[in-house]
Amino acid sequence: MFGRHRAGLDIVGGAYAGEYGSGAAAIEEARAAVDRFAEQAGRRPRILVAKMGQDGHDRGQKVIASGFADLGFDVDIGTLFQTPAEVAVQAMEADVHVVGVSTLAAGHRTLVPELIRELEALAVEGISTAPKVVVGGVIPEQDYRQLFDAGVISVFGPGTRITNAVIDVVSKLHPE
Repeated sequence: MFGRHRAGLDIVGGAYAGEYGSGAAAIEEARAAVDRFAEQAGRRPRILVAKMGQDGHDRGQKVIASGFADLGFDVDIGTLFQTPAEVAVQAMEADVHVVGVSTLAAGHRTLVPELIRELEALAVEGISTAPKVVVGGVIPEQDYRQLFDAGVISVFGPGTRITNAVIDVVSKLHPE
């Protein structure tokens, strides 16, 4: 009767870095890591920040997307309530280096491994590779091992500094 809710997909520029002030060491270190990657790869690192399943909490997704954009990433944002297959198609079409899954609704144990399988199925041997996957949000520490075993390269819990997340993600990406 009412249709599917469509939240805005806005990225706020300058807000994250602006809070640190000019010349902040953490900001400069993160931007330098992104710049080194861009120089080696010939383009800036690109991330898709995704929400899957019934998780409708998008504030964290927008904060992460805005922070990563402030620190030099090209950023795509997925809509709410996507399936792993929908996220995989969007990631491959956008040619992202990494998919960042934002989760608060406890679907990570099933949705993230399914996303990785979908990404690998879409990757064409010798032509394209599946992007790396990172996960952030409210995730019990006892679930980290399962996510790593499924192929996730990093898990970020509440309180993770965005500068640290950017540096960690860039360090685990390999330029083309």
